[in-house]
Amino acid sequence: MQHLITQYGYVAVFLLMLAESACIPIPSEVIMLFGGALAAGAYPGAHPTLIGIVLAGVLGNVAGSYIAWAVGRYAGQPAVRRWGRRFGVRGHDIDRATAWFDRYGSAAVLFGRMVPVVRTFISLPAGFAGMPAGRFGLFTTLGCIPWTAALGIAGYALGANWQHIANDFHGLTYAIAGIVVVALVVAVVLYFRRRGGDSDVSEPAGTDTQVPSDRHR
Repeated sequence: MQHLITQYGYVAVFLLMLAESACIPIPSEVIMLFGGALAAGAYPGAHPTLIGIVLAGVLGNVAGSYIAWAVGRYAGQPAVRRWGRRFGVRGHDIDRATAWFDRYGSAAVLFGRMVPVVRTFISLPAGFAGMPAGRFGLFTTLGCIPWTAALGIAGYALGANWQHIANDFHGLTYAIAGIVVVALVVAVVLYFRRRGGDSDVSEPAGTDTQVPSDRHR
């Protein structure tokens, strides 16, 4: 994997992240951490920019997510469970992602993109449920950007030391995911509170003038 990224840069990051989001078990942490380290000049070979690595990762994630969404929508859950094992898709991983989607609905696509394991398979239950393609793409993109960028930036900052934490990255992964999810929830709550406050203080466009009745004249 590292050899592919070193040799082909953006293209390799795009294809590997596409595969990861299409439910092929490839660790996105390794892809983006190493891509960030490569952008920092920590290894010989391709010298991509950090922005390019993050953009390639996001685009790959979105493209792969649409593939998984289409499989879930048009093949259906029984077919995915039957044939998925041949591609490393385990039933309990699908169950976990489906439980997330059943609990949180469309928002699961946004927040699930930042939770390990769930992020790889969340597109399948969205397809099972027939989630509209436009809404799915919006929530998927919004979820991919902060997570992919965080990994790329971490790899850039760590440089050649990225591999020292890669094997023990799951704890850090959950911590980052928790911080990002909390930040997004707070932002959404504040946004809707602000909208609600604006609507409360708004007044009707016109004001009726009271006309005295004849009995008061």
